[in-house]
Amino acid sequence: MRLFGLSNFQDIMLYLFPTLIFMVVFGVGLAFSRFRGADNKRRESEVIYRFPAGIEDRNAPFPLVMTLIIAGTVLWAFFYILMHGLLGVKI
Repeated sequence: MRLFGLSNFQDIMLYLFPTLIFMVVFGVGLAFSRFRGADNKRRESEVIYRFPAGIEDRNAPFPLVMTLIIAGTVLWAFFYILMHGLLGVKI
């Protein structure tokens, strides 16, 4: 148990608010940022397949945020494995 109860509250706020801000920025990024191309409007409106429940499948552009997150994860994993191999640290 900590000596000061306010420290626990400060730690929770320190973890909570950056997480909430990240979630909002991530959601906005998924909603609005895409790779723009000449045929985006056609791809967003053209229905490729209709599921029985009335859900329509479209070939919309892939979100830029997801592209950056996937690329960052792959780069991080590569360099993590590389540095642990070079430095001889046991994983």
